[in-house]
Amino acid sequence: MARLLSVNVGLPRDIAWKGRTVHTGIWKDPVQGRCKVGRLNLAGDGQGDLAGHGGEMRAVFVYQIESYRHWQDQLQRTDFVHGQFGENFTIEGLPDDTVCIGDRYRIGSALFEVTQPRVTCYRVGIRVREPRMPALLTSSGRPGFYFRVLAEGEVGAGDAIVKVGEADERMTVAGINALLYSSEHPRDRLERALRIGALSPGWRWSFEALLKGQANGSVGGNAGLAPASAAHPVAPGFRRLAIAAIDRESADVLSLSMRDPDGRLLPPAQPGQYVVLRLRPAGDGPPLLRSYSLSGPPSTERHRISVKIEPNGTAGAYLRDHVRTGDIIDVSTPRGNFLLQPGERPVVLLSAGIGATPVLAMLSALAEARSTRRILWLHAARDKQHHPFAAEVRRLIGALPQGRLYVCYSRPGPHDRMGEDFDAAGHLSRSAFDAVSMPREADVYICGPNRFMTDMKVALTAYGVAPERQYLEMFNGGEQLNPGIVGAAPRAPHPPAGDSDTGPMISFARSGVAAHWNASAYQNILELAEACDVPVRWSCRTGVCHNCESGLISGTVAYGPQPLDTPPEGNLLICCSQPTGDIVIDL
Repeated sequence: MARLLSVNVGLPRDIAWKGRTVHTGIWKDPVQGRCKVGRLNLAGDGQGDLAGHGGEMRAVFVYQIESYRHWQDQLQRTDFVHGQFGENFTIEGLPDDTVCIGDRYRIGSALFEVTQPRVTCYRVGIRVREPRMPALLTSSGRPGFYFRVLAEGEVGAGDAIVKVGEADERMTVAGINALLYSSEHPRDRLERALRIGALSPGWRWSFEALLKGQANGSVGGNAGLAPASAAHPVAPGFRRLAIAAIDRESADVLSLSMRDPDGRLLPPAQPGQYVVLRLRPAGDGPPLLRSYSLSGPPSTERHRISVKIEPNGTAGAYLRDHVRTGDIIDVSTPRGNFLLQPGERPVVLLSAGIGATPVLAMLSALAEARSTRRILWLHAARDKQHHPFAAEVRRLIGALPQGRLYVCYSRPGPHDRMGEDFDAAGHLSRSAFDAVSMPREADVYICGPNRFMTDMKVALTAYGVAPERQYLEMFNGGEQLNPGIVGAAPRAPHPPAGDSDTGPMISFARSGVAAHWNASAYQNILELAEACDVPVRWSCRTGVCHNCESGLISGTVAYGPQPLDTPPEGNLLICCSQPTGDIVIDL
């Protein structure tokens, strides 16, 4: 009979790691005597990162002594102690290839249910002093599993583990683990997994995403793991396009229309996507990379971008002063996940300044489709002189049966007419939502300066718009995910200290930073990005979780270690890849 060998608890602590401070609850120590089991935790236990660990469905982590022996042999270690893998229960028996999701067990006076395999992260590597540990646990089929507490009680070392029930659909912990993390995702097994009522919501979402990806005909990659920022991969590489027209939209905005010089069709773009321009203002010097939203109507004949000319903006000034009709420039395939969602819900476009460009493309698509959805555009500008696309937007809004425009000028000029050029003086705020009776059930698309988007998200949430219906487009980097890292002040992206003049050039397009690859200084592209303070997302750092999956705009990479499931063409995992030449990454 299976039995409980040790009950281990520990509160989160701060530790030093690679020059940073990590807040983690991975250190667990055995309890002497009996221990109370609550719905969310054992007495005296805690998790440092509640986004990745803990909660009702992950209240108790379980690991087997048999797996301890396996790792002692594989790693040639003899120093393991109970709690070494961050587990609350060290047990004998119940291997991962036998225990099924939904199995129920009584231990002491408490009742438990198996909900999911463990999701490994870099912190178990810190605790075991083996950085490869997240990948090893997952690839070996020995991840361990989580318990949900069905009935609170007390447990203690030596207690028998008695099986008292099981799910109708029998899928083991190891089988569920492989279904998500390996490269094989059979549809019938995904459907079986989703019939298990005890399966935790996070794993359920991943399997639903895999099924949806298969239904949409996606090829390669892992839709169950890829972050939203990498969910729409496109082939890497630049295409040479000719400038077909240059139009001034306002005092500080120019539009450039581009076409194939040989008349070939352009790749279709979804409303809200952007392209990356590779400019060479210094001739043979390093290229200048900039991302610009497509601002025109859907077309495979022309792509239009609109550029704000900033006082110290190198790219904008170069395009204004040196690029002329007929010139050839390098342009990437349209990419991005800031996309107009299908359906019949109302649409709210919320923009400031040059942030109008991607939502203008959305409005153009809605007008072309003669959408009957309720469509509301709220835009903030300084004054009429700095209000691009004003006439174009009013024409498009007028063509929509339920379209409405609301414009705020923060500093209207003496000749700007309220009621004709703009609707209110000041900044967009919660009061504007009330003034236009914004529908709370709408999908809201937000683009503008970072401070504007932050303020709008706060105002929208207070107004009652659900966070999952708020879509943001972020340039100049993106949202970070560095679980457990605390006390790190954000810094603007910059070239790394001691950057050399040799080696492949690694360009981070959104952050506007480029550096040479130095294989002796960095094990992977993630480490170079961190040295440049480029905003990055990661968790496992060993090619398992795909949180670091990013767009590969151009170039190729090699993997070491090899990820468990490789990303699709056009994406890369920066935590375990190295460049094979010059590359451009969508970070």
